[in-house]
Amino acid sequence: MMQHDYSLIFKKLHNHYGPQNWWPADSPFEMMIGAILVQNTNWRNAAKALHNLGNRLEPEIIFQMPEAELAELIRSSGFYKMKAKRIKAFMQWFEICHFSVENIKKRDKDALRNELLQIHGIGRETADVMLIYAFEKPVFVVDAYARRIFYRLGYDMPAAYDAFRLQVESQLPNDVQMYNEFHALLDEHAKSICRKKPLCSKCPLIDVCAQRY
Repeated sequence: MMQHDYSLIFKKLHNHYGPQNWWPADSPFEMMIGAILVQNTNWRNAAKALHNLGNRLEPEIIFQMPEAELAELIRSSGFYKMKAKRIKAFMQWFEICHFSVENIKKRDKDALRNELLQIHGIGRETADVMLIYAFEKPVFVVDAYARRIFYRLGYDMPAAYDAFRLQVESQLPNDVQMYNEFHALLDEHAKSICRKKPLCSKCPLIDVCAQRY
């Protein structure tokens, strides 16, 4: 395998798993709140918190809601007081943007990313999933699963988040849907086959994998 043939990895995973249809949400706003709720927990716990919010999951309602009330509603997500504070900080920014996802989509990707990173509690990974799944910007998400898979394949990726991200982005087409699927496929692969204890005999990447552990 060529040293950094990221498109080959994508194709093999896509052929094996098919389209993932991410992010699991009914609206871009639900997606963004979910991206904060899933920090430091699994999706099951985040989904419970979203369910508890129910029909309150509207920008104007969350913006007006007292932080303590919000915290109780999202208790199942863990670190709920911290996450309530982060959601409220995010809502301050979103309100300045008139709660308009469509208008935000029109903005420059790098400028928008920098703005998201200025919000309390929005780190690089959270900002990048918002950029892809809410604002339809092509960006590669560097999470623990991507690091695990790329390392095992034999890639010596940069330790720094943005250096890793930019290295992948420099060699892939500027295609939002591809980045959307790539992140979802890597996560699915890490959960189902490339686990902490991998199931290599079932792996669609086995013929191009260095099997580093």
